[in-house]
Amino acid sequence: MTPSTIIIKLGGGAGVDPEPLLQELPELLARGQRIVLVHGASAAANALADQAGLDRRQIQSPSGHLSRYTYPDMLEIFVAAAAGQVNKTLVADLQARGVNAVGLAGVDGRLLVAERKRAIRAVENGRQRVIRDDYSGRIREANGQALQVLLDAGFTPVVAPVALGTQGERLNVDGDRAAAAIAAALGADALIILSNVPGLLADFPDENSLIRQVTPQTLPHARAAAAGRMKRKVLAAEEAVNAGVPRAILADARVAHPVSEALSGQGTMFLG
Repeated sequence: MTPSTIIIKLGGGAGVDPEPLLQELPELLARGQRIVLVHGASAAANALADQAGLDRRQIQSPSGHLSRYTYPDMLEIFVAAAAGQVNKTLVADLQARGVNAVGLAGVDGRLLVAERKRAIRAVENGRQRVIRDDYSGRIREANGQALQVLLDAGFTPVVAPVALGTQGERLNVDGDRAAAAIAAALGADALIILSNVPGLLADFPDENSLIRQVTPQTLPHARAAAAGRMKRKVLAAEEAVNAGVPRAILADARVAHPVSEALSGQGTMFLG
């Protein structure tokens, strides 16, 4: 049975073309699907940072996770790119296709509440240092009730990964994990994370090494195979299924009908 509520995370990195998903969404909605679209903004934020002449380096955690160094000036750039440029462009494109989309950031209606990472351990040149001026956060809760109201009214929410901090500050949060939190809060039938690779690859970048299914028994192997940004996607998929979402799928945004392809078994499916 095709899921009735799907949370889709569209990557915002270079090489991720939203067009195939935007073309497919009206078809999915016409078939009665209820969809929340969460998006990233990495490439747009990088472009704005370059125009402003700002440092856009990344932070690598001791465990190997990569994230944007969101110091105060970079926070302004990220908010402008995510909640402004990318979010409103997607909403306008969907409206042009007859989809009654509504654009939101996580700060709106407390859709995403996060705790700021006030002291981040980072690895630079093989040595650890502590960063204290970063405005990124860990998701603590997602407001499924607010999103449910919008879905019940026939809207398609489009959510930017800018969360509300516990002290009222704006925070850059990981879009994959934000989508996982939303999927859990809504009791969604599936979480689909779309990027510019076909899923989790055992031997990156060999696309023939796609891992098609991950179960609790094979999860350690999946974690070991993940590298770079894929580590966060695996973590998000794991969080979603642990929270009761029946399946989380890492799939390819570049193909025609990316959602239907993912649901039919193309990609890496995580099962609880």
